[in-house]
Amino acid sequence: MNRRELVKRYIVFLIGLYINSFGVSFVTKASLGTSPISSIPYVLSLGFCPTLGQFTIIFSLLLIVLQVAILGKKFQKVQLLQVPVSIAFGYFIDSSMKILCWLNPDQYYLKIASLLIGCVILGFGVYLEVIADVVMLSGEAFVKSITQRFKVEFGITKVCFDISVTVIAVIVSAFLLHEIQGVREGTIFAAFFVGLIARSCGRMLFPFTNWLFPDAYDLSLNADIYGVEKAAEIIIELAK
Repeated sequence: MNRRELVKRYIVFLIGLYINSFGVSFVTKASLGTSPISSIPYVLSLGFCPTLGQFTIIFSLLLIVLQVAILGKKFQKVQLLQVPVSIAFGYFIDSSMKILCWLNPDQYYLKIASLLIGCVILGFGVYLEVIADVVMLSGEAFVKSITQRFKVEFGITKVCFDISVTVIAVIVSAFLLHEIQGVREGTIFAAFFVGLIARSCGRMLFPFTNWLFPDAYDLSLNADIYGVEKAAEIIIELAK
């Protein structure tokens, strides 16, 4: 990959990252919970002074440290790029939250609308990040480190990770706030549908992807990257 191609990919990735921050903000502003990966930072931001973006940075750096601990010498130095990416994402979230300070839906249907808009934005942002194919966010990279170390499937591991951080967020909220805040039906909705939306973008926008990156990864063919099909299988099994 030449330098020009690499620069183009990082530009697309950063655009996707910034778009993702607005998705997180729209979902959070809906007050129906936030995305699973943001649930712990969000709950902590409700009880302490640091902002959602600042706690997102701290949480992301913790996940990077855990990756190093899990992989040891197999941890690739290039993955340290997650550090500046995590810092940028945290600041992007705080910036988008300020821009959307006017958004405070008070009726349930407006909350649902904000949640849906946020999920669509998140899905599109994820699509851009995936086709850029340069660096992963710390959450996905942490899951990938587990799959590499223990030889388990990415999809099911991603679902387990999302469930785990959501449960931890509930426990932290119960102890810190003495009630459940920051985790609601919107958290479950975002966990399931953001991946579906990202895949749909991969399918519908494949001509654009092919034009932008002729050798780009086809998101529409990777069903397991966000655990969508595995999540569906688990839900079906639980319903039996």
